[in-house]
Amino acid sequence: MKENESPADRAFRAEVRDWLRANLAGEFAHARGLGGPGREHEAFEERLAWERHMAAAGWTCVGWPEEHGGRGATVEQQVIFNEEYALAGGPARVGHIGENLLGPTIIAFGTDEQRARFLPPIVAVEELWCQGYSEPDAGSDLANVQTRAELDGGHWVINGQKVWTSLALEADWCFAVCRTEPGSSRHHGLSYLLVPMRRDGVEIRPIVQLTGTSEFNEVFFDGARTDASNIVGAPGEGWKIAMATLGFERGVATLGQQVGFRREFDGVAELARRTGALGDPLLRDRLTRAYMGLEIMRLNAVRTMAGVAAGAPGPESSISKLVWGTWHRELGELAMDILGAAGLVADGEPYDLNDWQRLFLFSRADTIYAGSNEIQRNIIAERVLGLPREARG
Repeated sequence: MKENESPADRAFRAEVRDWLRANLAGEFAHARGLGGPGREHEAFEERLAWERHMAAAGWTCVGWPEEHGGRGATVEQQVIFNEEYALAGGPARVGHIGENLLGPTIIAFGTDEQRARFLPPIVAVEELWCQGYSEPDAGSDLANVQTRAELDGGHWVINGQKVWTSLALEADWCFAVCRTEPGSSRHHGLSYLLVPMRRDGVEIRPIVQLTGTSEFNEVFFDGARTDASNIVGAPGEGWKIAMATLGFERGVATLGQQVGFRREFDGVAELARRTGALGDPLLRDRLTRAYMGLEIMRLNAVRTMAGVAAGAPGPESSISKLVWGTWHRELGELAMDILGAAGLVADGEPYDLNDWQRLFLFSRADTIYAGSNEIQRNIIAERVLGLPREARG
């Protein structure tokens, strides 16, 4: 309990804690701590069953308005929920892209028909989502998107390639940024489309990562079709909608992400105690700074979410991405330094990594994907601080 919590928040914390204690038991006891970076495929079906169990009890989408299937939880209560979930060892969530990215976007920008069609299956964890943004020549430079979509009667027909598409193999739907205006360039002429993944014209190719898993995927659209009504906002508004989704990803979604961060930090701290690394003043100082960084992330997420509560998030949300990406990469480096030479040896053949090796390898990407640190600094400088724009050729 936090000393400054209101009576209502203390009661909410107790409710969350009691429910998790009672339900992360029995058939779900083995689900504790499963999944996470570098372990995305671990016990996927078990984690899916757990999340549907949560949904049946009303514990998914807790921050959504009640009229859209959520609990209408305040910012403080959403923080409480994620803290208690981490402390209880809840498994990595499988529906977080729909719950934290697509859902808030539909609530903010979708039509009533889209809300009625797409929000309930997200709440119930009956439909999973992936994000179709990056392309081979449009990563951090997202405005260079070349995937095209044309209206053909009652359908959008999509052709192009997306890459680094997280959880595409498990997803039922993708929200994709496509170029719908012939001859347009950069952020003009883009649209935000909702595309079914299990239809003809969609090919998914897993990409094996340093961790040996394949959370990332290439997705090829070859004449893939989606209903003409599956566009969020108007044609040409895709850039605005896509930036709002990124704002939700860097704001509200970080609370769920910090579930894993808190668990990883606790594990690294225990590793330092077990190995005697706490006796090294430099490692002890880095561990202390990591704890402070985790608390700063929590407070910054609360500040960002306060902006979200007032509408779509602004460019300030780039601060969250810059902070957590750098923090997580440094935590991986700290874990390896605590392990020392033992961290260089795999646990078994052919490539059996331990949790800390996976953390180190996976977190190398954290400062690159979803907008690199360099891109985030530019956004903060230009759109938050009002500094002169970077010269562009």
